[in-house]
Amino acid sequence: MNIAFSPCPNDTFVFHAWVHGLIAGAPELDVTYADIDITNNWAAEGKGPEVLKISYAALPWVLEDYALIPCGGALGRGCGPLVLTANPEATDAAALTGKKVAVPSERSTAYLLFRLWAAQNVPGGIGEVVVMPFDQIMPAVRDGQIDAGLVIHEARFTYQNYGLTLLQDMGSWWEEDTGLPIPLGAIIARRSLDIAQITQWARSSVEYAWEHPEASRGYVMEHAQEMDASVADSHINLYVNEFTRNLGEDGYGAIEALLGRAAREGLVPEFDLSLLRK
Repeated sequence: MNIAFSPCPNDTFVFHAWVHGLIAGAPELDVTYADIDITNNWAAEGKGPEVLKISYAALPWVLEDYALIPCGGALGRGCGPLVLTANPEATDAAALTGKKVAVPSERSTAYLLFRLWAAQNVPGGIGEVVVMPFDQIMPAVRDGQIDAGLVIHEARFTYQNYGLTLLQDMGSWWEEDTGLPIPLGAIIARRSLDIAQITQWARSSVEYAWEHPEASRGYVMEHAQEMDASVADSHINLYVNEFTRNLGEDGYGAIEALLGRAAREGLVPEFDLSLLRK
């Protein structure tokens, strides 16, 4: 079976057991490691593998062909994307009016949250939005190539190393605004497959990872792109949680709230919300 997910520690931690043949009855996986912007586009174009990790924000474009797997993804509290600047005095949203901002993907949950937040808080609107691979955004902000950057993943733990300032935590804003956790990355599979079986294999891989936390360390660090081991551990601890085992009603409620609101405001295509659970 073909699968695509990012080389980030949470994904390699979650899928280590399945990738390494440790889940009884699960098919061998042929893995492609790809940035979320790439997998979002693959899914929308129908060119992706059978199973992918994508942004929850990209689901409206793909739910006719792909089903949401209710485990293996990233959803939680205190784990949202951050808006960063190189100006320590830029602590108010108005500082972004007319400015150039980098985002990791036009169909990322991060960008969707940013658009919802900016519509409420940035008078006059953002100037220009540019898409960059997430690992290039902080250096670009530091070097003055852009005015601000929307960052994800381990940037939460490392942005101070670049001399950057936190302007807004998108997750905190969302949680304060709605009281709900923040949906970030989703696992999807082609509807022609046995979705219940794939769910079982993915959940078993999550549970194996928790039961044998050291087993995946070499695999995680191999793909962690020079990341410090303590940062990788913090990354895993933040993004792999009970929602990774099972979305549950709170998880589905958060996804429906985010995408329903985005559809009403014209930020994503209208779609049948019931497909999230089918």
